[in-house]
Amino acid sequence: MAYKIALYPGDGVGPEVVAEARKILDALGLPLEYRALDWNTTLYAKTGACAPADYLEQMRPFDAILLGALGDAKNAPDHVSIEPLLGMRKGFDQYVNIRPALLYEGVDCPIRNVKPYDIDMVVIRENTEGEYTTMGGRHYAGTPHEAAMQVSYFTRMGTERILRYAFETARTRKRKHVTSITKSNALKYAMVFWDGLTEEVAKDYPDVSLSHMLVDAAAMNFVRTPQSFDVVVASNLFGDILTDIAAIVIGGMGFAGSANINPTREFPSMFEPVHGSAPDIAGSGKANPIAAVLSAAMMMEFLGEPGAAGKIRKAVQLHLAEGKVRTPDRGGKNTTSEVGDDIRGKLEKA
Repeated sequence: MAYKIALYPGDGVGPEVVAEARKILDALGLPLEYRALDWNTTLYAKTGACAPADYLEQMRPFDAILLGALGDAKNAPDHVSIEPLLGMRKGFDQYVNIRPALLYEGVDCPIRNVKPYDIDMVVIRENTEGEYTTMGGRHYAGTPHEAAMQVSYFTRMGTERILRYAFETARTRKRKHVTSITKSNALKYAMVFWDGLTEEVAKDYPDVSLSHMLVDAAAMNFVRTPQSFDVVVASNLFGDILTDIAAIVIGGMGFAGSANINPTREFPSMFEPVHGSAPDIAGSGKANPIAAVLSAAMMMEFLGEPGAAGKIRKAVQLHLAEGKVRTPDRGGKNTTSEVGDDIRGKLEKA
């Protein structure tokens, strides 16, 4: 039985990096059926939206979605272009966002005295509630009394399930440690609530150690001592910001793959590089496809093909360690496609 994969290239460099990820997937010899979704910001001028009104229904039958990137301010406002992304996360209850940060051999780290694989953390981000909601509004627009309100909310169910996912993830790792990130000294309702639930959940995982950290301290320590982190769990906003820092300390956004998971599998899960659409280099062949390739590896692992996922990661590891084929962000002159070809060539050795 074939796995049904929706390819959603999107905008900017999205089509280029998705093409390379598919190149690697096709080389695995697995039964994969694709459907390409030609939705992007160019639709906005024609329809007032960047995806069809029934886009969730069209994607519902798939096993997984491989997304490139969304957004091009020349075509549509950013808050409009990102609506399909947020819609998938919430509509498909993809409440777990997973963003690993691993420093590979052959990648320059901006931090002194850090060796390959010293940095090896996984950030588990709550993905459907918290600060990224549509609750709120603007009032008295255009007057001196104009006001904007954006409401964040945290439910017991939503908070507890992401905490449990983080503790379960920690159980599978060597250090078995969870760091919970909040700002409970200033946000005395939502974040104190989060802290309390964390302590409750931790009682069910006596084999996992726990520490709490304020988000400003976490931002500092992600730069100062990133190797001290194992599993990090955070709210939607805090997790979003911290994972960009995590990507930079392992070499850049070109290495930042991610997964948006619906653990029940009632709906499809979605996998995407974190780097964004980078419309300024779109079509130039300069984009680093490794984040998309690593996202594809996460997709295969989720689909129940850990061997295939391991082969992709090993091929990336070999490619980076050799260091002969590099895109400009890594100081090289090779193209997106040439990097994809080199990784595909490494699959046999993997």
